[in-house]
Amino acid sequence: MGESLKGAVDMHMLMEPIFAGWIGYILADLGSGVYHWGIDNYGDGSTPFFGSQIEAFQGHHKWPWTITRRQFSNNLHALARAITFSVLPINLLCHDPVVQSFVGVFAGCIMFSQQFHAWAHGTKSRLPPAVVALQEAGVLVSRSQHSAHHRPPYNNNYCIVSGLWNEFLDKNKVFEAMEMVLYFKLGVRPRSWSEPESEWMEEIDMAS
Repeated sequence: MGESLKGAVDMHMLMEPIFAGWIGYILADLGSGVYHWGIDNYGDGSTPFFGSQIEAFQGHHKWPWTITRRQFSNNLHALARAITFSVLPINLLCHDPVVQSFVGVFAGCIMFSQQFHAWAHGTKSRLPPAVVALQEAGVLVSRSQHSAHHRPPYNNNYCIVSGLWNEFLDKNKVFEAMEMVLYFKLGVRPRSWSEPESEWMEEIDMAS
């Protein structure tokens, strides 16, 4: 983002990088939803590369409040590594402020999506006022919107950056259509087609 800002000032262009960053923000929400849908519905702990994340997301459905108790670095370190190795080559090879703005905002939103997700599980009284304001303004995914994802049948509201795409994707049954395509092409059933297993049923946090 620093490189983009510097390049934009040097080239006397501001609107293009701003617009590119906005597009990055919009698409990051969509990307978070597609990824979340895939992790929630396909594979298991033995799946190459994604097994640990699949297990973690399934565990999250059973104990959703635990995400609010992890340290900031604990929530973000895995995504931070992936983002670093993805963005670094682009940053070294491309010096276009428009591209850098898009990549910076998109990658930043993806990296911080787990923290946005954690805030969506927080109680209003315990969240920073600025976070609550951003949630209520629709800039970050809201607590009420994400809570719907944790109620049966667990097949909606997958996007966890701003939640902007959730209504469109759910209303138009986009993920259901993708599930049908994968089922008829590959014979793979998503988890959302089955009754929730005990591992997915939320346990009550007795301590709170």
